[in-house]
Amino acid sequence: MKKNRVFLFITVCFFAFTSLGLAQRPSEEKINEKVRQISKTLRCAVCQSESVWESNAELALQMRNIVRERVIAGESDDNIRAYFVSRYGDFILLKPRVTGLNRLIWFGPFLALGLCAVYLFWKMRTWVKQAEKQPDIPAMNENEQKRIHDAISAYERGES
Repeated sequence: MKKNRVFLFITVCFFAFTSLGLAQRPSEEKINEKVRQISKTLRCAVCQSESVWESNAELALQMRNIVRERVIAGESDDNIRAYFVSRYGDFILLKPRVTGLNRLIWFGPFLALGLCAVYLFWKMRTWVKQAEKQPDIPAMNENEQKRIHDAISAYERGES
């Protein structure tokens, strides 16, 4: 009877530990999906215009393998990205973080556009005020109108 209890205890422990191991490791499909998601946010250091997922460069393949290893190890997405940022800097991220001087790059064009709009508005107001201050040009009298009409007629006839 004692042997049966020991055997039963060992069997239960064996199945408990193996099921824990299976529960902790995600399926291959989930691993591939997570590797794809993370790799699409990292820039290939060789190609620079492609993500690590899209690139076929040797370095991109190595980076994908590192991402896969770290996903299998259970690291979070942010920790994996932080690992690559520590190695390559913010350049490695396809969408750089909005921190420090990067804010100037992100928001600088909008600030410049706003300042230009304010300057243009101010300049147009001064032009309108100057136009209002200028005296009105008097209308032409009949003699001046006749001279202009005669000059246009002579030009149309070919006379100079």
